[in-house]
This record gives sequence, structure tokens and C-alpha cells, in this order.
Amino acid sequence: MVKEADLVQIVGAGNASSESAILNEYSRDISFVSPVKPAYVVRPGSAADVEKIVKLANRTNTPIVPVSSGPPHFRGDTVPGIGGAVVVDLSGMKKIIRIDRKNRVAMCEPGVTFGELIPAVAEEGLRLNMPLAPRKKKSVVGSMLEREPVIMPKYHWDIADPLACVEIVFGTGDIFRTGSAAGPGTIEEQWAAGGSQKEAAGPGQTSLYRVIGGAQGTMGIVTWASLRCELLPAIERPFMVGSSDIEKLFDFIHWIIRLRLVNECSVLNSANLAAMMAEKWPGDYREIRDSLPPYILLYNVAGYEYLAEERVEYQVKDVNDVARRTGVEPVEAIGGISAVDLLKAASRPSAEPYWKLRAGGGCQDVFFVTVYDRLPELIAAMHDLADEAGYPASDMGIYIQPIVQGTNCHVEFNLFYDPSNTKEVEKVKKLSEDAVKKLESKGAFFSRPYGETASLVVNRDAATVDVLKKVKSIFDPNNIMNPGKLCF
Repeated sequence: MVKEADLVQIVGAGNASSESAILNEYSRDISFVSPVKPAYVVRPGSAADVEKIVKLANRTNTPIVPVSSGPPHFRGDTVPGIGGAVVVDLSGMKKIIRIDRKNRVAMCEPGVTFGELIPAVAEEGLRLNMPLAPRKKKSVVGSMLEREPVIMPKYHWDIADPLACVEIVFGTGDIFRTGSAAGPGTIEEQWAAGGSQKEAAGPGQTSLYRVIGGAQGTMGIVTWASLRCELLPAIERPFMVGSSDIEKLFDFIHWIIRLRLVNECSVLNSANLAAMMAEKWPGDYREIRDSLPPYILLYNVAGYEYLAEERVEYQVKDVNDVARRTGVEPVEAIGGISAVDLLKAASRPSAEPYWKLRAGGGCQDVFFVTVYDRLPELIAAMHDLADEAGYPASDMGIYIQPIVQGTNCHVEFNLFYDPSNTKEVEKVKKLSEDAVKKLESKGAFFSRPYGETASLVVNRDAATVDVLKKVKSIFDPNNIMNPGKLCF
């Protein structure tokens, strides 16, 4: 077992702790994963510190759990799976290493949050393809590694986008760079030669970024990552479309994404939009929710440096032509909420408290990937399950995000609840477990399973489990990296 003195020798006296109050903070999160208290919490300041910690963990057979985002955490992946673990808190590694406007790429350490990176890239005329209104303390690198859906499907070419290259300390203690960052030469030498660390695939025929994506820290610890950025628009014209017919709405969405007419493109139901936009609770929330149609599409037309007004004008006209053909009506406001204000809320970190926690203080997410044709059936199945469980379907949030050029979509059911109400907690816990089983049987693809969901999903395929364990044995032979997660 590792000793605190050994950790202090690596990170310094102020960056290693075994105080009970601090350990308790890392022993649990908002999910239903059972609490497990770590033995220590360490806060490395550099990649060299991380390398030493991983090598020490190997020598002492100590489990380590990487954490990069600040609290609150939601999915159980940062709660130790077994006792005696050391939590490696990377939130202090906050260096924005490089922003390259010419090649539209940014590089940063894992402690950099969306609130810190958004203004930094904006100064260079760039913007992030980011998740919907993320938590203020959410790590940009953590979000990319978790493959969280991004709100601009037009620029989403691969399921891992916008992740490009990473530097990772594998469970063996070896430092490795993926993609075009692998070489030849150092990163600085690559910059001098015009390199930008933008190509994710590689080195050679490998694509190791796919191995670590969604791995929940079970393969290694990423010490920096580069991500693709987009140009900051000169003009934006956001619109909203309200509908009770999800099929008609997605007929419209299919064409505006296929014709590459819009940037942001996301669908929220009335409960989620109200949760994002309400300022006073519960009055504003109920008033906004009741004034909205069941589903609201937000899309945004943008113009850039050259002929911006002309570009926006013709694209708005083309979108309106599609709207007439598909029988929907774009507007600039619905129920007192303007498209401009909704776009601002969607493309910035959420104000505190985080929008998913405003309705009741807790939120359990059930999310998966599917194709448009299955949406009505899957949504209906979730409504039936909620009714059977006694959970008001009108209180359930729904977020649908087209991804990968609109070829499929991320679907998310947000179950808001009061954590202090034991009956409500048990109801939501059972509903979420039943939902995974039922929706998976109807074709929902749970590509990012967490907590107990992981065992329900991953262990259904023995061949996949066997392959994952073989990969794990290569990159983490001593099983020190976040044991107990996924199928490990």
C-alpha cells in the first residue's frame, strides 16, 4: 500500500491529503453508485508528477482514480470502485498550452474548464464545438474523453470529435502521444515545422484515441489534449421551431443538417428548456414550461468574415424553403423565450446552480444513441415506464442531439428528483434501471454506460468483454487504473 510520505515527495506537502473531510468529498457523487472512501487525494501539477504517481501505484499495487472536473459529479466514474484508492485530482493542471487560429486547434491540460477556455479561444477568433450548457467546473478534456455530444453536428465528423491528439500516461507508467502528436520530434519541434496536433488517427495504423475515449480512466491518465475549434461567427441568426410531432421535426432537421445550412442544432422538451431558462423557482419554471410546445428545436444560421450578411440571408431563405416543404414554422421566440437568449444559454457554461439540479436538487440521466426512425417508439416506451413508476412524464426532461453530421442522435432523459426524499430517490433509481433494460431491448445503443448501467450493458456481450480485458492487460497490466469500472 502506498504511503502518504511517498505521495508528498512527488506532489508537495500541500497537494496530498488523508483528511477525512476531504476524502468524504471524493467518496460519493450525485449518482446512485455506492460510496467508497479513498485512502488519499493527490493534486499533481505536471505530467511528470502524474508519471511518478502511476509508477508508484504500480510498485505498491495501489488503485488510482483520475478526476479532472470540479464538483458536482454525476455518473459514478470518479467514485473509487474499491477501497484503498488514491484519487488523482487533475483540476489544478490549468495550462492552456497553445491556440492555433490558422489550423483551428487548441491544446490544454485537463484542469482547464469550459469557462476558462471559451474566452481564451474567442480572443483568437475561434469557438468550441461544445456540449449543451455544460457545468461551470466541467473539464474540457474530461468532456471530450467522455464523448459528450456537441451542439454543432455540422462540424461533428466522428464520434470522438472534437478530440484530436492526447498525451497519456498509460497504466504501465509509460507516456505516449497519439495521432499526429506522436512524432517525429517533440511537440515544440512539430510546431516549428508547421505541425498543429490536429489529426487524431495514428501513429501509423493505430487509433488509440478510440481506446481511451469512454474508458472512464481505466486505461491511463491524459495530461493534455488538443481539440478542433471552429471560426467565431461575425453574424448569427438563431431560430426556434415548436412541435408536438417529433417525426415532422426530425424530417426538417434531417434536411437542414444534410444541406449544411445551420451550426447549432438541438432539441429540448418543455421541461428541459424551462429548467435552463427559468430564473425564479418554482414560479418561472412552471410558467415557462406550461407556455411551451412539447418539443422545441433551436438552430442557428451564421456568417463569417467574408460576405457574412449575404451568407446568412441565403441560408435563412434556404432553411425557410425546407420548413415549408416539411410543414414546420421557424420563429424567433416561443412562450416568451427568444432564440437569441436560448442560444446564449446553450453555448455557455450553465449559471449556478447547474441547470439539471434546479428542478429538485438531483438528476439521473438515461442516455443512449439511436437513429431518427426509432425516436417515437423509444420516447413512448420511456413515457410508459415513467407512468408505471408513478413519475410524472411532464416533469421528465428530454434532450435530443443530432450527432456525426446528423446520421444519428444522442437521446437523453433527465429524471429530476429531490435527493432528500427517500421514496423519490428509490423511485428514480428503479425507473432508470428499468429504462436501460427496456430501451436496450428496443434497439437503443448505450455507448457510454456508467455505474450499474455498465454491468447491464457491457456484460451482455462476452466477446466484447474478453477483448476489453485483453486491451486492459496491455495498457494497465496491474489493474491499477480505476478498477471496478466498466467490466474491470
